[in-house]
Parts: sequence; C-alpha cells; structure tokens
Amino acid sequence: MNTRKLLFVLLPLLFPAFACSAQNRGSDRKPAVAGLFYPGTRTELDGMLRELFKGALPSTVPGEVVAIIVPHAGYVFSGGVAASGYTTIDRDKEYDNIFIIGPSHSIAFEGASVYTAGNFVTPLGTVEVNRELGAGLIRNNPVFSDRLDAQAGEHSVEVQVPFLQHILSKPFRIVPIVVGANSPATCMKIAGALRPYLNTRNLFVISSDFSHYPAYNDAVRVDKATAAAILTNSPDNLLAAMEHNAAEGVPNLATSLCGWSAVLTLLYMTAGGSGRKFTQVQYKNSGDSPEGERGRVVGYNAIAVSEEKTPRQGEFSLSQTERDTLLQIARKTVEQYVLHGGVPGVEPAGLSEPLRAHCGAFVTLYERGELRGCIGRFDADEPLWTVVQQMAVASASQDPRFNPVRPSEVKDLRIEISVLTPMRKISSIDEFHLGKQGIYMKKGNHAGTFLPQVALETNWTKEEFLGHCAEDKAGIGWDGWKDAELYVYEALVFGEAGQ
Repeated sequence: MNTRKLLFVLLPLLFPAFACSAQNRGSDRKPAVAGLFYPGTRTELDGMLRELFKGALPSTVPGEVVAIIVPHAGYVFSGGVAASGYTTIDRDKEYDNIFIIGPSHSIAFEGASVYTAGNFVTPLGTVEVNRELGAGLIRNNPVFSDRLDAQAGEHSVEVQVPFLQHILSKPFRIVPIVVGANSPATCMKIAGALRPYLNTRNLFVISSDFSHYPAYNDAVRVDKATAAAILTNSPDNLLAAMEHNAAEGVPNLATSLCGWSAVLTLLYMTAGGSGRKFTQVQYKNSGDSPEGERGRVVGYNAIAVSEEKTPRQGEFSLSQTERDTLLQIARKTVEQYVLHGGVPGVEPAGLSEPLRAHCGAFVTLYERGELRGCIGRFDADEPLWTVVQQMAVASASQDPRFNPVRPSEVKDLRIEISVLTPMRKISSIDEFHLGKQGIYMKKGNHAGTFLPQVALETNWTKEEFLGHCAEDKAGIGWDGWKDAELYVYEALVFGEAGQ
C-alpha cells in the first residue's frame, strides 16, 4: 500500500498554539480548554456530565474492557457518544494506570510526547500522573519525548480526564500521551513500547474524532467504512479504508480520522490477538446535535476493546494480551541477544499479575518449520516474564543439539512458548493423559521431560512417548521410566504466526 497517498492532515487549529513557556517543568498541567470544549466551573461541568451519562447507552460489551476509542470534540457535540464509550468500563475498578492517547492538533513532530512535568488539573480537581512510568517510557524508547509544547494546549487528552473523574469511584493515575507521528512506522514503534501495558490491570483511552467537514450523509457513509475497518482489528485494513475514503473525492472531507495515529497505535498493539473483541458502542455526528449543522459535520464513534474470558486451566491462565506480551519479550530478547548482545530491559511494574507469577516455561525456536532450539525450566522461583527471557537466550545459544543462532537466521525464526502448570506426582501411567499432559521423570541424578505437544507432533503411543523420554531425554534407558518418579503437568502453548 502506498501510504503516502493517505490523507494524513494536521487539522486547522481550533485555538491558538501554546508555547513551551505555558507550562513550567515541575508544575501541574492546568486546564487549557475549560470553558471552551467543556464547562469551566466544577458545578457546571459536574452537572453536564451527569446529564451526558444519564443519556448514555447501557453497555453490552462482552468480557473486560481494556481500551476505548472515544471522541474529543466539544461536549455539546460529542459528549453523549463519549459517555456511552465510558459506560463500558468498570467504574468500581482500581486501575494501575490509565493511558490517554490523543493526536497533536497544534504541533507537528515525529514521535509521541509523554507528560511528566506534574499532575493534571481540571475543574473537578487534580489527577495524579504516573510520572515515573512516563519517564521510563522516555528513557527506554527514543520514540518518546517530554516536549511540553505538544502537551500545553492540546485538547485531545485533556477533554477525556473529566469523564474519568466523573465515572470512576476509585483514585486513578493517568499517563498522558500526545502522538505527533505522521507515519505508520512510528505508530508501530509507539505500540511496541506500550504493548506490555495492554492488559486488564490498565485502561487505554484512545482519543479521536472521525470524519471532518463533509455533509451529513457523506459523513455517515465515510465513518461507517472507517469504523468497520477498525472493528476488524487490522492496521492494514484501517490504512486501506482511509486511503479509499481519500480517493473518493468526498466534498469537504479533510480527514477520515483526525486521531488516526492514536487509533493505528492501538491496532498495532491489539492486532493478531484472537481473544479480543472490538464492539461499536455508538455513532453520531455533529449534525445530530442541536448546536450543529448538517452541511458541515464532524463524526464521532465510541468503540470498546475487551478481553474475552480465557478458560482456566487448573489454577492458572493467560489472556491473549498476556500471551502476546510474553511472545514480544521473547522476540525482542532473541533479537537483541543474537544481533547486539545483552538483553532488553523490561519494566515489571507494567506487567499483569500472571506475568509476574512464579511459573516454569519452555521457549522453542523453529526455523522454516524445523526445530532450532528448545530449553526450559520447571522451577518457579522467578517471575514468568524473567523465565521466558532467560529461556529465550538459552534456546538461541545453549541448546547442545544445535549451534548458536546466527544473526542471519533471526528473521526466519518462529517462537513458541509453553508455560507450565505446577507438576503433580503420579503413581501409575493410567493417570497420564497423552497429548494433554507433559511428563517429567526423575531417577537418581537423571531427569528428563517431554512437553505435551511432543505427542501430537510424533503420533507416538503412550509407551513410546515414555520410552523415548526415558532414553533420549533422561538417559535412563528405554524401560527406565518404569521405576522412575513420574510427574505430570499441563502447558499453555502459544506461538507466533507460522512462516
């Protein structure tokens, strides 16, 4: 796709640009558009929000919401749609962080600005900014900066904060991010840094309006096409829809999606996850407001992204997002270790509880369908994400059956991870379920294991499975399993898409 043809325009300023001096480092970020986009006093703002939520649609979103796409126009135009989007979240939940990501309307720059100078203030009070997390993003990822000129007068993030203050019953911290990217490649880098935080402990608020300035009926048609592409959870489909909209020559259409960079970043975080559900909550445009006109409108959509419930296996389970995060950690670890040496840093504070649980894991590498390395550990004395990182290095460099992975091979590797449930000792092989469980056998100082999926790959019988494990892995002879200690376990197995 020729992305240069896409209509990625910087919208005309709705208010004067604010210089860097408007906010001092170490000071709270004061309201910039109170009294313009929303009421400027606590009483008026609280009253308006009560009315907006009173008219909001009831939530029918399945699972637990991890992200919402909501508009950022003046409340009289888009506030009702935004309120419907916010009703999908759990108002009684205590989130670790709420990431608010919006586009830059006044400053053109490549990358994203994270506000770390202070907290956020609205007429409803002060909201804490997780400055430490923001500083970590900036420190570890060149795509982020702390430039204040992008944050000082930007409304796309600010207008979301009062909604959160109104609906959430417990204190929360925000990570305000203004995206100035004008290329999908930059959005992909931003998504890569934020993906580990996309889990049920955090919430992502993606701030974007849809079509700008076509007539009412044209807006409905264009916005429907854009929303349909988003609902497929495909960055490529969104880019194609925007290109198609731009090529149609719709009169007065300035953009299909003013926050395309924020939405595209979300899709780069979520794409490929089968456990996620995109739900369109509500659509309107400014022509539906008594304050609007139908000859020139702006479109508004509320879309929720939820995590479907993952069936529990024993006492441990991983959501699709958590599986994706582990695969990303393994992939980045192998790439950096083989190509540059060392391992990449991981910020554990942003990881979900299952990823910080003490679990054993195996990391398996395949090259063009052939096994290229597989090493794991059963002990659970370290967090799962740490075990995965260590086993990724070991599989690439320490499997005695193979030479270490060469730099030229990295691009052809496919990574598979097996997270192990606690082992259970058995007294009879009748308790061992071939294909569902793995086997671990121990005799004296010898031990060996086969993961559950080995049975599916080889079509061995139970006796052959045990015999090969005893002889090939434990080194105790074909019949050695008969008087060895036997343990069974299950594995949550997932991997990158096949090559």
